[in-house]
Amino acid sequence: MTVRVATSGGDRVAATARDLDHLRPLVQRYGDAVLPLRLDVTDRAAVFAAVRQAAERFGTLDVIVNNAGYGHFGMVEELTETEIRAEMETNFFGTLWVTQGVLPLMRARGHGRIIQVTSEGGVRAFPGIGGYHASKWAVEGLSESLRQEVAHFGIDVICLEPGPYSTDFGGGSVRASAEHPDYTDVRAATAIEWDLGDPKATRGPILELADTDDPPARIFFGTSLEPVAAEYEERLATWRKWQPVALAAFR
Repeated sequence: MTVRVATSGGDRVAATARDLDHLRPLVQRYGDAVLPLRLDVTDRAAVFAAVRQAAERFGTLDVIVNNAGYGHFGMVEELTETEIRAEMETNFFGTLWVTQGVLPLMRARGHGRIIQVTSEGGVRAFPGIGGYHASKWAVEGLSESLRQEVAHFGIDVICLEPGPYSTDFGGGSVRASAEHPDYTDVRAATAIEWDLGDPKATRGPILELADTDDPPARIFFGTSLEPVAAEYEERLATWRKWQPVALAAFR
């Protein structure tokens, strides 16, 4: 979707995927405006090579959208070491490697914009997807530090925090842990009916984020603001209530 949006606006795009077959329709439609690159973002060396290849083709990289990731369903106790490491390798480390790969180019140019696609799940959490939340909260923390580190170089960092959309997140790309029977009642009691957004509706907003002269540090896509605001108000109330204990622990 992001590639279609950018190319339809006249931009040139380096698009990456593990399987280049997924990118062929875009190349057929947009021709030389799209550079298809096979890439596994968990491979740091391959990421850096892809960045070099894109820069050689287009001369510069103005906007980077870190959108690689997948959802993993499973209670925290159900997560295997392999499962949680794989989730972090793609969702967190993949984002880190791409970010590190493009920063030297942007610093040298004195300009750039990095859009980190985190999630509503990067600032709040639901039961049953703790591994996914851990990866997205990690991206949020990394990006908060990064924003302060690179502002001096003219580089913007935006955390794009979408709510649930009708994408492959809950379809073919999703993974799940083996279910423990003790959590059957918990699973039933905490099941959520998602109100899914239309991915096509993000076209204009994504372009606006890429082009605006006043980029936000973070932005929700969808209807997440009110429920997240309520959660943060509850957090503030708890912190304030326990502030005397917090101060007692200081001296």
